[in-house]
Amino acid sequence: MTIPIATSQSAEPAGIRQPIRRLSGEEARAAIPALSAILVDCVADGASVGFLSPFGDADAAIYWSGVAEAVAVGQVVLLVAEHDGEIVGTVQLGVALPPNQPHRADLKKLLVHRRGRGRGLARSLMAAAEEHALGLGRHLLVLDTATGSPAEAIYARLGWRQAGVIPDYACFPDGSFCGSTFFYKCLLSSDTPVVPAETRSPS
Repeated sequence: MTIPIATSQSAEPAGIRQPIRRLSGEEARAAIPALSAILVDCVADGASVGFLSPFGDADAAIYWSGVAEAVAVGQVVLLVAEHDGEIVGTVQLGVALPPNQPHRADLKKLLVHRRGRGRGLARSLMAAAEEHALGLGRHLLVLDTATGSPAEAIYARLGWRQAGVIPDYACFPDGSFCGSTFFYKCLLSSDTPVVPAETRSPS
């Protein structure tokens, strides 16, 4: 799933880690209004994250209800970033993968509300996602983002490697096509044995 990063001209401060919180299934359900506001804002800002305009709170709530259920059964790790007590950023780790991929996770839906950008939240969410992935025995992460977006350069600076580009892979909210650039990151050396941990989180 294509992942947006802040598109404003102000860069996020480097080297500043913001507190990140992992949500349980119950907490995810309670956070649906805040998470919906973030998703609606990112779609309105033109991010290619799986949805087309018009896209509103009701549409977003349906999506996040599904995510909350996946969190409750341990299929997804949901992390959030807060500012002034309000959730303004989020990212997911998809860990419901085939049996022959117990070492891998999909990094999905890195979203930061426009009013929360410029504070290092995206970088902090990425760092926290990597830490949680390792804690679950997932040392290979994969993501994709819109080709030509500012995110491409950001991911490279964060140590992600580009695997390739698929043209016209998805659409922007206005319906126009966009390519997707796929990235991966190895959190451990390939010869380091990893014993997968239990992926079920409390509901």
